[in-house]
Amino acid sequence: MPTWKRWGNDDIPEVLRSLGTRSAQQPEPAETPAATRPVDSSVVERAVYLEGHRVDRPETIGEVRDCLALHETEAGRAPMAWIGVHGASEDQIHELAATFNLHPLAVEDAILAHQRPKIERYGDTLFVVLRAATYDDRTETVAFGEIHVFLGPDFVITVRHSPEPSLTPVRERLEASPELLALGPEAVLYAVADYVVDGYGPVVAGLENDIDEIEAQVFESDPTVSRRIYELSQEVLGFQRAVRPLLDVLHHIEEGFAKYGTTEDLQNNFRDVADHATIVAERVSGFRESLANILTLNATMVAQTQNEEMRRLTEAGMAQNDEVKKISAWAAILFAPSLISGIYGMNFTKMPELSWAEGYPFSLMLMVLVCGTLFFLFKRNKWL
Repeated sequence: MPTWKRWGNDDIPEVLRSLGTRSAQQPEPAETPAATRPVDSSVVERAVYLEGHRVDRPETIGEVRDCLALHETEAGRAPMAWIGVHGASEDQIHELAATFNLHPLAVEDAILAHQRPKIERYGDTLFVVLRAATYDDRTETVAFGEIHVFLGPDFVITVRHSPEPSLTPVRERLEASPELLALGPEAVLYAVADYVVDGYGPVVAGLENDIDEIEAQVFESDPTVSRRIYELSQEVLGFQRAVRPLLDVLHHIEEGFAKYGTTEDLQNNFRDVADHATIVAERVSGFRESLANILTLNATMVAQTQNEEMRRLTEAGMAQNDEVKKISAWAAILFAPSLISGIYGMNFTKMPELSWAEGYPFSLMLMVLVCGTLFFLFKRNKWL
């Protein structure tokens, strides 16, 4: 029968020292740098579809090709892989490029980001850049996101460089419509483009509301409205840079309908997206014109306000000058008697008029005469 050693209080420090020694000998593994992590760490979702239905979810990117080959062999039909990536590093994108044989120029654009909406074809691979936009009601600002889409014969790779917008609703929509997803990679491109253009609607509504508020501020002579007009103009300009090139992208896709055998349903869907994008582009152009007119109106109203202020200041200055003239005139009139009385009030023994009997009435008459003459002169010159 085995015997168990009973530990006493004196043995506890020794046990703790032994445990500390073991933990010191087994350090925790260091965290893997982001640049060297496998591409799977940045993959949001990966799936293989056959006839519009999800048939497999590979554990790693390396297994995607094997799954595609396996399901093509089993069913005799062409499966499609859809990989969603968010926040991938340069090494991770290069790993994707090596797996799916992506063109180096497209890979370089996907790494650098900050691209305008465009479409480029490299052999049998299509590279599309879309610019999404979202409106923040709290800050009344427009935030832009960037989505890169790689389309091959049997795969779609969506690369996002910003948290918003998430493409999960797009995947859910397509998985709920197998007949649409069964149309292949072009169906995914249509759904992503449609989702991006639909996201422009709240932005247009938010900008339109901001413009209405600015118009009210202009007529209320708000001193901060000029800065807000400038900031909103920059947001509208950025929005226009996202929308207008998208029209060219959709136009190029439409030109390739016949060449690449796009189905009639997808053709109609792409045309619908183009119509919506055209409406948004026209609204944005109208916003720029409205803001330019508002800025001109604000400058005119500011100039009018300044003119009114200058007129009021001028009138106040003229009124003040009139008051100064009146005060000066009365001061001169009252100074004359003071001068005469001051002269005759000097206490000298010998003065010509001291013994003159008519001296007092003469001095009074002299005061009246001088004051009357001054009053007449000031009145004629409109000082009084």
